Amino acid sequence: MAKIKSEKIIDEKKQGAVYSQGAKNTKNAYIETYGCQMNFSDTEIVASMLSAEGYGFVKEKYNADLILLNTCSVRDNAEQKVWNKLEHYKQLKKQNPNVKIGIIGCMAERLKNKILENTDYVDIVLGPDAYKSLPDVLDKVAEGERAINVKLSRTETYEDIFPLKLSDNKVSAYISIMRGCNNMCSFCVVPFTRGRERSRSLKSILEEVEKLVEAGYKEVYLLGQNVDSYKYEDITFAKLLEETAKIAPSVRVRFTTSHPKDMTDDVLETMAKYDNICKYIHLPIQAGNNRILELMRRGYTKEWYLERIKRIREIIPDCALSTDIIVGFPTETEAEFRETLEVMEEVHYDSAYMFYYSERPGTYAARKFIDDIPMEVKKRRLQEVIRLQNQLSLESNKRDIGKVFEVLIERDARRDKNYYFGRNSQNKKIIFPKTEELKYGDYVNVKINKVTSATLIGEIER
Repeated sequence: MAKIKSEKIIDEKKQGAVYSQGAKNTKNAYIETYGCQMNFSDTEIVASMLSAEGYGFVKEKYNADLILLNTCSVRDNAEQKVWNKLEHYKQLKKQNPNVKIGIIGCMAERLKNKILENTDYVDIVLGPDAYKSLPDVLDKVAEGERAINVKLSRTETYEDIFPLKLSDNKVSAYISIMRGCNNMCSFCVVPFTRGRERSRSLKSILEEVEKLVEAGYKEVYLLGQNVDSYKYEDITFAKLLEETAKIAPSVRVRFTTSHPKDMTDDVLETMAKYDNICKYIHLPIQAGNNRILELMRRGYTKEWYLERIKRIREIIPDCALSTDIIVGFPTETEAEFRETLEVMEEVHYDSAYMFYYSERPGTYAARKFIDDIPMEVKKRRLQEVIRLQNQLSLESNKRDIGKVFEVLIERDARRDKNYYFGRNSQNKKIIFPKTEELKYGDYVNVKINKVTSATLIGEIER
C-alpha cells in the first residue's frame, strides 16, 4: 500500500481527535491535531491537563472557548497548511474576540518568533516539552496576556500524566514510551523540536497499559522517535516489549518507529515468541545509496540494512515490512536514485511512506548542502517510487488471496458503512461485510477473496 506521510492534515473528526466530553464544564476546548502518532499521543496529554483545569471538549471550533492546533514541522508542506488554517482562525477571532487560540507542538517550538510576530491573534505558543505549564499559561491569557513556553527538557516524559482518550472508540491506544531523538539525521528537524532522548520508567508504562486493558482497549501502540533505543536503567526495548505482551495475551502490541542501526535480534526474537506482538516492522531506509545515506547521517550502509532485513525474514518469516523513502536529497544522481528502486524491489516492502526532499531550516543538511535537485526531478522520482511501491503492494496483497487472517475490528469502512474495517497482525487493512453479532474491538477470522494495492477484501470465515 503506497502512502505519502505528512502530506495532508489528518482529519480530526475521522481520527477521533476531537469529541464532546464534560457537558457540565463551563469552558470548552477544541484541539486540532496534525502529523504523526506522537502528536496524537501528545494531544491526549494536553487534554488530560485541560480536563483537570475544568475544560470539556467539543466537536465544533465555533463552540470552543479555547482552540489549540497541535502542529507538525517534519515537512514544509505540513507547516504551510497550518499557516493557511490560521487565516481561518484569524477571521473566527474577529467574530469572537473572547476565544483563545494556541499553537502547540513542533511548529510552535521551531517558529515561535515568527508566530508571535505575524499572528497577533494567537494567544498561546507552547512547545512539546512545556505542556505542564498549561495552568499558568491559561491564567496569563485569561488576564489578556500572550503566553509562550518552548523550553526543551532533558528529563520530561509526562509519565505522571495519564492521557485522556478523546475518542469513544476503545480499540487502539497510543502509549509514548520515550521522547526526543539523539540520531541527528541531517535532514530531520525532530531533535531541534523535541530535544534529546529520554525514556519513561518501565513501571509507568506498564501501569498505563494495565489501565488501558482494564478500560477495554484491545491494542496498544508503543511510540517513540526510535523505540529500539529505549533504555531505562537496565531495561531495554526488548524487555519492555516482552513485559507489555505478558500483561494481556489477548491484547495486541504494536510499536513504531524502529531505526535500522538499533534493531537488534533480541527484539526480533521477542516478537517471534509472543503471538500478540504484531508481526509488522516499520524500518525506514530513506535511500538505497551509501553515499547519500552518509550525507543523511543515517549511521548504516545499504548492506547493513539488508542484513537486518535478512534477519527479520529468518526470525519472523511472516513479518510485514514498511519503510520511509526520501528522493531528491542534495547531490543525488540518477544512478544513486536507481539504487533506491533496486532496494525496494529486493526487500519487496508491503507499504511505504514516500517523500521528496524538503529542506528544513536549521538542520545540518540545510546548513551544509545546496538544495540542488530541481523540483521537477524530485517530483518525477517520487512518482517513480510511488508507482513501484503500488506494484509491490499489489503483489504482496495478491499473495494473501485465499488466506484467513485474525482481524481486530476497529471501525466502519469509510466508503461503505455496511463493511467493517480492521487490520491483521501484519498491519494490512482489511474490510468485510458487517454482521449483527460483531462490534468494534472484536476479533474475527476473515478469508481474503480479492485485493487492491491498499486493501484486502474478504468475508467472515464460518
